[in-house]
Amino acid sequence: MKTNINVLVIDSNKSVTNDIEKYFSSHEVIKVVACKENGEEGLEYIINHNKEVDIILMDLIIPGLDGLFILSEMERRRINKNVIIMTSYKDENILEEANNYGITYYMLKPINYLALEKRILSIDYRMNNRSKLFNQERIITDLLHKLGIPSHIRGYQYIKDGIMMVYNDSHGLAYITKDIYPTIAHKYNTTTTRVERAIRHAIEVSWTRGDMNLMESIFGHSLNVNRDKPTNAEYLTTIADRIRIENNLVYD
Repeated sequence: MKTNINVLVIDSNKSVTNDIEKYFSSHEVIKVVACKENGEEGLEYIINHNKEVDIILMDLIIPGLDGLFILSEMERRRINKNVIIMTSYKDENILEEANNYGITYYMLKPINYLALEKRILSIDYRMNNRSKLFNQERIITDLLHKLGIPSHIRGYQYIKDGIMMVYNDSHGLAYITKDIYPTIAHKYNTTTTRVERAIRHAIEVSWTRGDMNLMESIFGHSLNVNRDKPTNAEYLTTIADRIRIENNLVYD
């Protein structure tokens, strides 16, 4: 798992770049990988070291290629990076044009470095959460496919959403009927009864079409001894527990 947040600084003000390097020199997570004093060098570094850079700190007014040109070139080349603009420039038209390129934050100079640090860490937090969310969805989709639930039936999406909710907020089995069913029903403009029935139907389909060895490995020790199939709540919570195990293997 990646630990460093690699930052590229593009600014012609040497005192600013020196201060940023000094402030983050002993930081546990944030690492300044390069400082460039003009647009040509900055853009060249972005192109040649694309995978090494996580966040770009950049002034709009720099020698050679200005910040707007760099942003336009990044867009043209489909280089998607989080960009924090640091500038004393206040022209509303220029700032609006910069916003059109999807900059992450805009900070006026002189920079408060504690605030800058918090901005960088918040960006990294969101990036990690998006990555984990994508991984969770991928694992759920793969499991439901192997468990034999067709993606075209309504219960498939209800189960997928329900598993994600249980995964992110484990309140026990009662939480399913009191919170998850109503939330899903509201999202899809239906009723809690229909949500419950659609999930039940999907589980019935799963039990006739799915990989029985996989179902045994997942549900074998969690089933109610008086039933052949898990309840809706058991199904959602057991798969959510399985996802937690899978994610620990990926991210530990």
